[in-house]
Amino acid sequence: MWLDYSLGAVVTLAILVYLVYALVRPEKF
Repeated sequence: MWLDYSLGAVVTLAILVYLVYALVRPEKF
């Protein structure tokens, strides 16, 4: 059960980091 929760947390963090990076550097998109 903890594996699914940790995997979901990692995916959520990756999406948040990607969105922040896209907002900070919009010229690359």
